[in-house]
Amino acid sequence: MAAANQTIIRLAETLRRTGLSRSTLYDLQTAGEFPKSIKLTRHRHGSAVGWLESEVNAWIEARIAERDQMPQHAWEPTGRAVA
Repeated sequence: MAAANQTIIRLAETLRRTGLSRSTLYDLQTAGEFPKSIKLTRHRHGSAVGWLESEVNAWIEARIAERDQMPQHAWEPTGRAVA
């Protein structure tokens, strides 16, 4: 699927934008809960990968939407969950 103006972001930028650790990002990706990476090299030993910026942004937006669907009364003003 070819799309115009697709930007690939590398691991460091993906981690910065999501706030995830490297291991958590790869765990989520393996579980199908984070966008798949794109291999950037064709060499057998090449390990350069990146993610489509649009997919990472969509993942972040989905996390925000999940948060916003949470009932307001579920949180105290301190940010701690009510038991």
